[in-house]
Amino acid sequence: MDRFSFLNAAHTEFFAQLYDQYTENPDSVEASWRSFFQGFDFGQESYNGQDAVTHIANVASGAVESTDVSAKLQKEFDVLKLIEGYRVRGHLFTKTNPVRDRRAFSPTLDIENFGLSSSDLGTVFDAARVIGIAPCSLADIIKHLDTIYCQHIGIEYMYIRKPEIVQWIQSKLTVNDNQPAFSVEKKKTILSKLNEAVSFENFLHTKYVGQKRFSLEGGESIIPALHTLIESAAEQGVEQFVMGMAHRGRLNVLANIFGKSTQDIFGEFDGKDYDKEYFDGDVKYHLGLTADKITSTGKKININLAPNPSHLETVGAVIEGITRAKQDKHFGDDFSKVLPIAVHGDAAIAGQGILYEIVQMAQLDGYKTGGTIHIVINNQVGFTTNYLDARSSTYCTDVAKVTLSPVLHVNADDAESVVHAMQFALDFRMKFARDVFIDLLGYRKYGHNEGDEPRFTQPVLYKLIAKHQNPRDIYAEKLLSEGVIDAGLVKTLEKEYKDNLDQNLEASRKKDLTIITPFMQNEWKGFEQVSNDKMLLKVDTAYTKEGLTQVANAVCNLPEGKKFISKIQKLINDRKTMFFETDKLDWAMGEHLAYGSLLQEGYDVRISGQDVERGTFSHRHAVVKVEESEEEVTLIDSLEGSKGKFHIYNSLLSEYGVLGFDYGYALASPNTLTIWEAQFGDFSNGAQIMIDQYISCGEDKWNNQNGIVMLLPHGYEGQGAEHSSARMERYLQLCARHNMYVADCTTPANFFHLLRRQMKTTFRKPLIVFTPKSLLRDPRCVSSIEDFTTGSFQETIDDTTVNKADVKTLVFVTGKFYYDITAERENNGRTDVAVVRIEQLFPLPVEQLKAIIAQYPNADDYVWAQEEPKNMGAYSFMLMNFDLVKWRLASLKAYSAPASGSYTRAKRRHADAIKMVFDKDLFR
Repeated sequence: MDRFSFLNAAHTEFFAQLYDQYTENPDSVEASWRSFFQGFDFGQESYNGQDAVTHIANVASGAVESTDVSAKLQKEFDVLKLIEGYRVRGHLFTKTNPVRDRRAFSPTLDIENFGLSSSDLGTVFDAARVIGIAPCSLADIIKHLDTIYCQHIGIEYMYIRKPEIVQWIQSKLTVNDNQPAFSVEKKKTILSKLNEAVSFENFLHTKYVGQKRFSLEGGESIIPALHTLIESAAEQGVEQFVMGMAHRGRLNVLANIFGKSTQDIFGEFDGKDYDKEYFDGDVKYHLGLTADKITSTGKKININLAPNPSHLETVGAVIEGITRAKQDKHFGDDFSKVLPIAVHGDAAIAGQGILYEIVQMAQLDGYKTGGTIHIVINNQVGFTTNYLDARSSTYCTDVAKVTLSPVLHVNADDAESVVHAMQFALDFRMKFARDVFIDLLGYRKYGHNEGDEPRFTQPVLYKLIAKHQNPRDIYAEKLLSEGVIDAGLVKTLEKEYKDNLDQNLEASRKKDLTIITPFMQNEWKGFEQVSNDKMLLKVDTAYTKEGLTQVANAVCNLPEGKKFISKIQKLINDRKTMFFETDKLDWAMGEHLAYGSLLQEGYDVRISGQDVERGTFSHRHAVVKVEESEEEVTLIDSLEGSKGKFHIYNSLLSEYGVLGFDYGYALASPNTLTIWEAQFGDFSNGAQIMIDQYISCGEDKWNNQNGIVMLLPHGYEGQGAEHSSARMERYLQLCARHNMYVADCTTPANFFHLLRRQMKTTFRKPLIVFTPKSLLRDPRCVSSIEDFTTGSFQETIDDTTVNKADVKTLVFVTGKFYYDITAERENNGRTDVAVVRIEQLFPLPVEQLKAIIAQYPNADDYVWAQEEPKNMGAYSFMLMNFDLVKWRLASLKAYSAPASGSYTRAKRRHADAIKMVFDKDLFR
């Protein structure tokens, strides 16, 4: 059986359809195919009455034997198969590995595998027209194909299903036969940037012996490539760049692309303290930078390198969110103006699942950014793990195939090919607004860090690397042989660069402190950084009844002339009734009033997450569907006097990637109320890395404020272990000093004020809100309009239903459990029990709680009540942070799972926890 039969099966119909298209309109097919078919038409009369389309299909598939047609015609199709073979598999046979031979793949591109032989090498074939050249010998066709597909750039693209994209790529590859053709000036620029990359690493290696820097050595050609990318993109209209990368090569990029002062970098190497007491900082190769630069042609651009933790690929989601925020704010629908660049490691891109989540966002309405250029600094090894142990796929970049993105594999030693591939990637992104990947195949000169011994695990590879020239010297020799440069130029360039570094090192060591400039400081002008005392100050968040009425009119009326299902009509009518008649506003109405009031004041609102348009529990209905057409109607878009924009998107089924995206969005847009909602609060644990590494500590590590809001549905309603607890204890354990707000509200009005406070302060902190489920429709969980038009967020709510002098037991509680306890108190007729709600857990309003306790002179029994097990919830946090009273606990026992899967058992345990509030003898 022909080993290339898969090519026949895949492309038989393609040949036939293309010829059919040609016969109807010759100008509609790509020029090379048009030329081929013009030459092919001569043989139509000899097909024994068959039409040309059928004949082409039969010959291509092998249904017609060579004895039935001329041998020459059969050979033409064999050459077509050869061309397809190079296009589909040529990347497997490239010269892209700079330090060792590539793996052997089978079948090869030997002509015998396509029905051809050495006797055909001198034959002239019309099939050459398909690759954009005149009819020529098979030997010349092979030489042409080998030059395009099998040199220092290999390209994967034939899986792309859009013919116009495939044709554009094939046309692009014929320019210079996919080989660089740069001017003398451009070559000297490449050499200069290579020298900066190499000299920078050499300098650090000698001045800071043994210190971790995660050297770029082996991948230095990314520096001239990034320089070209930014310069060329600016010429094509890009105004802002947002880049994310892990630590390998980061310092080099900061110095030689972003222009970070090497004095500051040296200060970080010297381990000096920071200029701010509240700021703990991060290691030097995690820090970010924002800079405004002027290109060589005078274009003003803004470039951003986002800070990141050691969870290498998390920053990929963050930069997409930053990019989208900049696009939404500054460029409307022209997403091409902001270009995201994601730099990966080969082990990380293959091994970390967040990459799959990120690429799946690439074309979604709520998350697309007009195409990302992905660059892999491919070291061929992880920490100590060989690439064959690091992935099952052929390439580390095979995740690109998820979105049918082209991949260019490039030899990192060939600087011109790397720059050429980068230019190709940029042109593709700007043309099609889609992702594109560059696999920069190089090596890692030292171990995982400069103190590591790589020969422990890769002795053979590192013998080869030790003898290998760096890319600068390789390129210098090439230019010297071409007569482009003189022999002494590299030494001159190296000396000038090193002298400058020496001067900056001397100047750096005269400074006592390290100053860390906040990332994207322009976006954060006018905002102050504050500590707990400022976070606890009251903020006026009341809103006028007139304004609220305008919001109500928008969200309580369906557009005329459109038919909606009866349940939607009833739900919207119920909203209208609660606002305009009963004055009992539920949670959803309070939420809509918060959004609408902020929109009227000029703030934007962005909400994303799984099923947020309707809401997991069918409470929000921010977007409603017309019954027959499924046309989407966003009710709040009709709001009178709205100055802001409302964005709400159902997300893909991702927590990690989407929360990272929205964190990035909030980082770039402090005047947007940016909300991520978990489908159930429990599901946020799928994004735990984003919470641990960014949300809880980004300000402390990187000097970055962020106002992301996380809505986490929380409450024990007998729905099992994964649908009850948002794991409040985890967030509270992360709280310290001034890092974020944590709240668990019990009224729609307080939630309204909480959301408004998030925008009305002069600072931004992440806000974690444990939102209700059953309370969404509980008739007790309502607020009056006056509750919205007066006051502000209440961190605590005292019990106003009791005579304080009669109270013996003072119960402190948060969230839904308040309603369960007060219902039991009413059933028992207990007047000696008061229930105080703590609506904000962090920063804990200690002074308010002291004042409340003082109002109960006869209380001697202090209870912390929670519906979560003893080892979960807020109990341990309250023990650690509030020691004014001796607590008695009313809760479930300690358990490993948050809740029982049995509804009966869960209900019984819940009832037992409530009984403990009222019966000291049940204390355990």
